[in-house]
Amino acid sequence: MTAKIDDIIENFDLLDEWDDRYRYLIELGRELEPLPEPAHNEDNKVRGCASQVWVETKVTRNGDTPVLHLRGDSDAHIVRGLVYLVLALYSGRPAQDIVTTDAQDLFRKLGLDAHLTPQRSNGVRSMVERIKSDARAALATD
Repeated sequence: MTAKIDDIIENFDLLDEWDDRYRYLIELGRELEPLPEPAHNEDNKVRGCASQVWVETKVTRNGDTPVLHLRGDSDAHIVRGLVYLVLALYSGRPAQDIVTTDAQDLFRKLGLDAHLTPQRSNGVRSMVERIKSDARAALATD
């Protein structure tokens, strides 16, 4: 991940037109670290998304604290941007922080909650729930 979530929020605030915000979202998606082809598998596939979405989770430890490192991909440009946002919010963070961080708060701040189709909003919720589920599983192995 190159952009920090605060930088993304700041950049969204600079863009007045929704067409510009969508273009920025697509640009973010182009910056996603490529997900290796073997990671495009059933285990990493996120259920509940209209587009194809994959999220790969690796857990490391910082002392006793599990930390999740995420990579993701989608076959749709705008959804790749949404994957980027979710990964910018959660990747590299302790599992406990992931469980308690509300992604919908970010989407409200960016105004995306009002501009995404219900289908895309459901897909984002599925992605977030998948990541939170992985975080809860990492906490349960403590």
